[in-house]
Amino acid sequence: MKLLTAVIEKCLDTDLYIASVPGFPGAHSQAETLDALNKNLKEDIEMLLEDGEPELEGEFLQN
Repeated sequence: MKLLTAVIEKCLDTDLYIASVPGFPGAHSQAETLDALNKNLKEDIEMLLEDGEPELEGEFLQN
């Protein structure tokens, strides 16, 4: 399986954690805990991959 990097933020208004995978359309989720967020995002990505490898719209760069 390909290694993907997710960006995780905490919404100050809703107190929810929000995750997205840069350049991967549809790969995003939210949850009340980091454990639930990880599970939700993994399920979302698995569902998206059922249609085959996506054409990524960008690439995450680390500095």
